[in-house]
Amino acid sequence: RPAGVPFLSSPAGVLHEVWTDHFSQSAGVFGFTLGQIRGLLDATRHAVIWLQIAHEGQEYGLPHGAGIAGFGLDPAHLIIGRTRSIADLLWAGEEAAACPAVAAVIADIGRPHKALDFTASRRLGLRAEAAGASIFLMRYGSGREASAASFRWRVTPEASAAMPFDSRAPGRARWQVTLEKGPGRAGGQTGGDTWTVDWTDNGFALAPTGNADDRGAALPGAASAALADRLPETA
Repeated sequence: RPAGVPFLSSPAGVLHEVWTDHFSQSAGVFGFTLGQIRGLLDATRHAVIWLQIAHEGQEYGLPHGAGIAGFGLDPAHLIIGRTRSIADLLWAGEEAAACPAVAAVIADIGRPHKALDFTASRRLGLRAEAAGASIFLMRYGSGREASAASFRWRVTPEASAAMPFDSRAPGRARWQVTLEKGPGRAGGQTGGDTWTVDWTDNGFALAPTGNADDRGAALPGAASAALADRLPETA
């Protein structure tokens, strides 16, 4: 793992706020959150609870199993819950975090809610600390109340790098991430610390800089049958 990027191994049992400027970038927020959660899973804590208000879910949709698997999580271990109100969601989040099999709780909150104020977020943070399961508040836009989250991430999806041997294929997920609040921040920066990161098989990694073409050489001749699952890379 690259040195100097503290969020590659964020601690368990804390409250995170992960936000972006607009709901159209919500998939990037969800992907980054899943990447954070991957490092929290172990043999004892292997369940992830994803919570959403029911009427908002009709507009926002549901997670996709194949996409979840791409971040190293077993879709069978994701439990989806929909509540009638923000008050029910906050209660469910606290109760879910107390379960010893739960590694993380995701609260997908699309719109600002007065009930999710500093006091409510403080309760979530205390429950996460006591239970050892992290809670992630996914939020969109600037109309948010103050939060007691230990870490606050501003996430913006970025264009991915070209795939090896096929520049037209979609590459690995990439984000620009700013740590606006948290122990890893550099004390002299008022705007937060910003990185561009890629998702890899081993977790987050700093995105390459410069204009170097790292796509590598094409495979000589026809691809063997053993490489059938890599046809987009060898065509």
